[in-house]
Amino acid sequence: MTEPDAYLALCTHTHLFPGARCRLQGLPHPAAFATAPEPIEVHLRFSDGTATAAELHPESPTGPTLTVAAYTTAAGTPIDDSTWTVKGIAQKQDEVELTIGTPNRAEER
Repeated sequence: MTEPDAYLALCTHTHLFPGARCRLQGLPHPAAFATAPEPIEVHLRFSDGTATAAELHPESPTGPTLTVAAYTTAAGTPIDDSTWTVKGIAQKQDEVELTIGTPNRAEER
């Protein structure tokens, strides 16, 4: 279920991992957001068509993070909820690309 105020993010793979990329769609001012990101709700859509809710927290104590709800891939693999560092936020044409860093184990405890 997509939240009405969530921004769609298209991910290049079926799951997140260090170096994975997701492109935020429909931001009103992508250049401004890439320079000074704000907390937003995100609807992640993976390459296999599955989707889940997430939240971008640009000012967490450890740097930008993406908190992702649990989901199951199209192949049936369950993926637990998780929090990831975001090592890059950059404008790419009219989108903003998030480059995923490492799982943030401290926030998952």
